[in-house]
Parts: sequence; C-alpha cells; structure tokens
Amino acid sequence: MNELIIAFGLFLFIEGILYAIFPSKMKNMLKKIEMFKISQIRFSGLTFAIIGFVIVWYFKT
Repeated sequence: MNELIIAFGLFLFIEGILYAIFPSKMKNMLKKIEMFKISQIRFSGLTFAIIGFVIVWYFKT
C-alpha cells in the first residue's frame, strides 16, 4: 500500500511539472483530445493502464 501512495504522489508530481513548464502546450493538447472519439480515448487509457500494470508487476517480482 505504501508503494501505491508513493506512485500516486510521483504521478501527481510529474503531471504538475508538465503543466508548470509547458502550460500552453498542455492546453493545446487538451483541446486536441476533444477531437478523439470516446472509444479511442477509452482504448488508449486501457492500453496505458495495462502497460503500467505490467511494468509494476515485472519490477515488483
């Protein structure tokens, strides 16, 4: 459970740094996301979640 909290904190840190360093690029990227279909966004999210799970599982074992 401790690792999960650390991972979530690291995620927030990286996300925050991206918005702090590249605010205009992040805003443009969010506008472009509106052009995608919901199913494409869902598939991308699921794909990245699986990749992240595999990476964590691999390094944890």
